[in-house]
Amino acid sequence: MKPEYKNWMPKGMVMGSAIGAGVCILLLVLFGCTPLLSSGSVKTVLTIVFAVISVFMTVMTIWMFMMYRAFSYDGKRQMSRQIIDGLAHYVHIPDGGIGLDVGCGSGALTIACAKRNPKASMVGIDRWGKEYASFNLPLCVKNASAEGVSSNTEFKKGDAVKLDFDDESFDAVTSNYVYHNIPSSDRQKILLETLRTLKKGGIFVVHDIMSRAKYGDMEAFAAKLRSMGYEKVELIDTTDGKFMTPFEAKWMGLSGSKILMGKK
Repeated sequence: MKPEYKNWMPKGMVMGSAIGAGVCILLLVLFGCTPLLSSGSVKTVLTIVFAVISVFMTVMTIWMFMMYRAFSYDGKRQMSRQIIDGLAHYVHIPDGGIGLDVGCGSGALTIACAKRNPKASMVGIDRWGKEYASFNLPLCVKNASAEGVSSNTEFKKGDAVKLDFDDESFDAVTSNYVYHNIPSSDRQKILLETLRTLKKGGIFVVHDIMSRAKYGDMEAFAAKLRSMGYEKVELIDTTDGKFMTPFEAKWMGLSGSKILMGKK
């Protein structure tokens, strides 16, 4: 059985955009190139409107398709696999310990960490919203089974804004491209909620688009963590060739991607 981690750019979104572009182009042809409407201001306005929308939707569809190809686990680029494996490399859990992966999606990072730490266990949580309908709990369980880590993985519903776990419950906490998707004016607060569940001596590895617009001053936040007693706190740029090139980060909308990591 082969795992199916899906795609961070869901096929449904690509197809939806393509259908939308097709409908707009059809309406452009109907209103602008047929006698359906007589010549006049209404015909002109509708032609211009649908021409603009058609161009926008076509560009969006092309961008989404390129993202889909770049993220695909079966394609040539396989950026998703590179990122997941790269993050799991930093996650070391003591034998008998337990880690938490926030926003586990299809279970890729949870499973990668479980494979690297076979004598520890991982818990993956997600709300599995309708915008990513192809990502769900049964898929995570199926992938864990396919990868041979059913015995040391667990998946459950959870909310990153308010985690249903006690303080200092985990030996490691991880997350990948999650928090920027959560509507919030204070994502640093969400990070602190995640770190709340980390045991003394535990490690954290969080990867996201940590631009100032989305997160505020992350250098200041890293300094704040150090003042709170966290050790080896680092911000690692992943757009300089580590996971992606600067050009890829720019056209994919991933500029500002960083790993925040350290030890409690």
